[in-house]
Amino acid sequence: MNRVFLIGNLTKDPEVSTTSGGINNCRFSVAVTRRFGGQNGNKETDFFTVVCWRGQAENCGRYLRKGSKVGVVGSIQNRSYEGSDGVRRYSTEIVADEVQFLSSRNDREEGSDLPEAPARSNRAPELKPIEDDELPF
Repeated sequence: MNRVFLIGNLTKDPEVSTTSGGINNCRFSVAVTRRFGGQNGNKETDFFTVVCWRGQAENCGRYLRKGSKVGVVGSIQNRSYEGSDGVRRYSTEIVADEVQFLSSRNDREEGSDLPEAPARSNRAPELKPIEDDELPF
């Protein structure tokens, strides 16, 4: 099974391009902070390259910007290619099946000329904290 779930922030604006066959694709980098700190207590951040295709690529290019919070569901893909200098290079990226826009409209910069992102329906219910002794394990 090859499945990845990430929540993080874009490190720069997404890059949208079109293949020679006319298929849109979008690449962006997501910074994800690890849950636990290292030996010195500081949490480290990992950076993942995400690729999405077709309509999703168009929407990501239209609505996402540097700093946007996203949820990504997809798979890990490794590939290799030969660079212009003749050296074999390797790349690991996340191929997105789903990209959820998690930044609210209020998080957007004032005066932005970006169109409004589609409204999300089916919001998750408000979660209440529970005490450790209430856990079933």
